[in-house]
Amino acid sequence: MLPEAWAKLLATECDSPYWQVLHTFLDAETANGKIIYPARDNWFRALQAVPPKGVRVVILGQDPYHGVGQAHGLSFSVPQGVRPPPSLVNIFKEIARDLGHTPPQHGNLQTWAEQGVLLLNSVLTVEAEKAGSHRKQGWERFTDALVNKLSTEAEGIVFLLWGAYAEAKAGLIDLNKHCVLISPHPSPLSAHRGFIGNGHFSAANRYLESKGRTPIDWSLN
Repeated sequence: MLPEAWAKLLATECDSPYWQVLHTFLDAETANGKIIYPARDNWFRALQAVPPKGVRVVILGQDPYHGVGQAHGLSFSVPQGVRPPPSLVNIFKEIARDLGHTPPQHGNLQTWAEQGVLLLNSVLTVEAEKAGSHRKQGWERFTDALVNKLSTEAEGIVFLLWGAYAEAKAGLIDLNKHCVLISPHPSPLSAHRGFIGNGHFSAANRYLESKGRTPIDWSLN
């Protein structure tokens, strides 16, 4: 399921003992009848959508949505026809404020991924209805390595780190080679403390243009 280009970039991680331990845990959870989100085919959907050399922006989430039908492998995104969760609604509010785009009627962020936005959760799976249930099982080590490899191997990427959980990865990124934008999380519990008004979407595009890279169309309409 891990695309070849990413498997090559992260070969050391995939050959590490913790990687097998992680997958043994996931297999055991499934064998015990537990429901895991997203579906197995979508665990690496974010990486399937964007090859390493195509990454222009990274939006880092925590773990997948744990409600029925919500998670489909892209951070903050939900499938077409599923009502956008509150954090995503606030993301759309900030895009409207920052760029003037009318909020979309859906929450599927696939078109961002197709433009080079890596919608990466720190933890790639979760048990149904149990937020954070797959933390500290190995996913964080894998995504830490991924962020660090991108920082080392690439140049001119915008990293959007919203909330303390995402901000913790800032130390893995070379600030001389990349742009790191930090703000509170878009959750209704914290968005009013600085997410709304952060201007990250226009700032990301200005940085990309300054590096001769194509800006992102954030509209989704």
